[in-house]
Amino acid sequence: MTVSKGKLSKVDFKLKLLVLVFLILFVLFPQFLSFGETNIGIPDINVSISSENGDVQVANSIQILLMLTVLSLAPSILMMMTCFTRVIIILGFIRRALSLQSTPPNQILVGLALFLTFYIMSPVFTDVYENAYLPMQEGTITLEEAVNVAKEPFKAFMLRQVRTKDLALFLDIADVDNVTTNEDIPMTALIPAFIISELKLSFEIGFLIFIPFIVVDMIVASTLMALGMMMLPPVMISLPIKILLFIMVDGWHLIIEKIILSVR
Repeated sequence: MTVSKGKLSKVDFKLKLLVLVFLILFVLFPQFLSFGETNIGIPDINVSISSENGDVQVANSIQILLMLTVLSLAPSILMMMTCFTRVIIILGFIRRALSLQSTPPNQILVGLALFLTFYIMSPVFTDVYENAYLPMQEGTITLEEAVNVAKEPFKAFMLRQVRTKDLALFLDIADVDNVTTNEDIPMTALIPAFIISELKLSFEIGFLIFIPFIVVDMIVASTLMALGMMMLPPVMISLPIKILLFIMVDGWHLIIEKIILSVR
C-alpha cells in the first residue's frame, strides 16, 4: 500500500497543530493538564442574610428585597389599578383622529399619561404613604397590616370608577355571594371589573373625539369629488384643517381638563 506525500504532509500538519494546542494549554492552564493528583475545587455559593447588628439589620434587608419585588410589579400596578389606562387610550385616540401616525411620539404620550396619572392619583398615593408605608417603616404595624391598609385607598378609588354591571359579572363568575359592604368585595374581582370599565369609558370618549374630525374628512372628501380631483388624497387637505381646528379650540387643554374631571 502506497501513501501519497500530500496525505503524509496533511497528517504531519495535524499532529503539529495538536502538539501546539497541547503546549498552549499546558502553559496557560497547567492545573487542568496535571496527570497526578488533581485538586480542582468547586466554589460554594451561599445566599444568606445576616449581620453583626442582629435582627434589625436582617429585617431591613428583607424590606429591601420586598421593595425590589414591589418595584418589579409597579408597572402592572400603575396600569391596572390607576387611571393610566383611560388616559393613554384617550391620548391615542386623539392622535389617530388627527390622522397623525407618529406625532406626538409614543414616548411623549406615555410620559404625559404617567404625569397625569401621578397628578390625579396623588391623594391615593399620599394616603398609602402616610398610613401604610411610614408606620411600617417605624415598626408600629406589620407588613401584612401595611398591605391591608395600602389596599383600601386603591379599592375605594376603583369602586368609584367601576360599573356595577362589570363588577357583578366577575362576582358571579367567582361565585361570591352575600356581598353587603365594600370590604366583602375581593380584589381579584374588582381589578378586572375596573379595567374593562376603564376600557369602555375610554372608548366612549374616543368615539366622541372622532366625530368632529370625521365631519371634516367627509366635507373635504365631498368637496374634492365635486371638483373632480379624484387623484388628490383627501387626507392631504383635511390634515392641516384638523390641526388648525384642534389648535383654535385649544384641544389639549380641553382634553386634559375633561380627563381629570372624568376621574375626579
